[in-house]
Amino acid sequence: MIFLVLLASILILGVTVYQYDEQTQDYNIQRFERKETTAKQIIELELKNKTSYAVNTENIEKIFKERIYEISSINRLNIAFFDLNGKLLKSSIANAFEEVTVKNLPKDIINELSLNSNHRILKNNEIEGTSYQTSYTYISDAKFKRIAILELQFTQDNSEIEYELREFITRLILVYIFMFVIAIVIAYFLSSYITRSIKTISDKMQQTRLHQRNEKIILNKASSEIEVLVDAYNSMIDELEISAAKLAKSEREQAWREMAKQVAHEIKNPLTPMRLTVQSFERKFDENDPNIKIKLKEYSQSLIQQIDVMSAIAVAFSDFEKMPTQHKEQIEVISVVKFALDIFNEKSITYQPKEKELYAFLDKTQLIRIVTNLVKNAIQATEYEENPYITVKVQQDKENLIIVVSDNGKGISDDVKDFIFEPKFTTKNSGMGLGLAMIKNIIEAYDGRISFTSKLGEGTVFKVVLPKSIT
Repeated sequence: MIFLVLLASILILGVTVYQYDEQTQDYNIQRFERKETTAKQIIELELKNKTSYAVNTENIEKIFKERIYEISSINRLNIAFFDLNGKLLKSSIANAFEEVTVKNLPKDIINELSLNSNHRILKNNEIEGTSYQTSYTYISDAKFKRIAILELQFTQDNSEIEYELREFITRLILVYIFMFVIAIVIAYFLSSYITRSIKTISDKMQQTRLHQRNEKIILNKASSEIEVLVDAYNSMIDELEISAAKLAKSEREQAWREMAKQVAHEIKNPLTPMRLTVQSFERKFDENDPNIKIKLKEYSQSLIQQIDVMSAIAVAFSDFEKMPTQHKEQIEVISVVKFALDIFNEKSITYQPKEKELYAFLDKTQLIRIVTNLVKNAIQATEYEENPYITVKVQQDKENLIIVVSDNGKGISDDVKDFIFEPKFTTKNSGMGLGLAMIKNIIEAYDGRISFTSKLGEGTVFKVVLPKSIT
């Protein structure tokens, strides 16, 4: 809108100046032609009726000796007579209102005049900033014999017209400045009205998420196009909520199906040796065997061992299924971590606390579970290392407790790093893959975080950050 107003202003100003210039030129030409016609009629009348001299080239100066000044003054023209060769015979310049030097006619004007079918030439020229219109025609005697060349020169005084043009342009510019300001104001409010609705829609779209409830857009005043866009967005939100609910349900069902398959598989593993043990005992049972009690004890221990495995599977599944219940209390972290490490007999474990005492509001049992799971994974990762080492470090910053468990084990390959904390994922030959998923669940319940870095063949470093204070 602003550009169109500005363009229209420039075009109208340009057309106005051009039109004024055209009108001025036409007016000057018409005015000069009127003066020229009048002057030529007076000169012809003078030659026919009022002179007593013979009408020829030699007598032109005598005929118009005083009369030329009267004709020049009446018509406000500069008048000059030249012979047919261009020599000056008589001029009105000496006493005229314009002081312009008149010289003999150039040869090109004489030639052009002789070749012109109308026997008239009109020239426009400018001398020292002043514009002139000059005409050249032949003067003939009563027998139409050419006796001289008449030069009529008119000074163009356009100062009044130029003043009117400046006045008009000034007023027009003021009008267009006012229109320009009005256009800016209208464009600002109009664009603000349009973009306000669009910005509301844009903000809502940026906040749209699949796994959360999204608000619909409600606009009190909007154009029909914006309303169509809003209705389309609101319909999309309704469909998105339905799709999200279906997806969540499908994901839950799929997760539990996969978990059930994993649990069934893990339970089958101890059932097979139990079945083989029972069948072997039944086949080899001999009540008269003197070592029957020893064999019965071995048989019982084998069954008990497999039962313990199934019990551990059930406990792990149960612990993961429910969100860990927190019993926060102020505990001395250094000693609790040392207690968690005491259950391991491996000489490769090194404990390096940075503080003598460190207090935090945590669940003691859950902290022990975090440490034991990380250390157990480190032990399994270094199982085949010739000189294994596992380092446990405990330190703090201003607000957090930091536990770092590092080892020189086999490391984690890049293609499985993204799945380390997923339930039922494991890189070991046994286990359900719930350990890291479970402790990640515990840590995030404290608004903490767990991360790791690993290089294949060099080892892994797990870092746990937990807030020290109650939140």
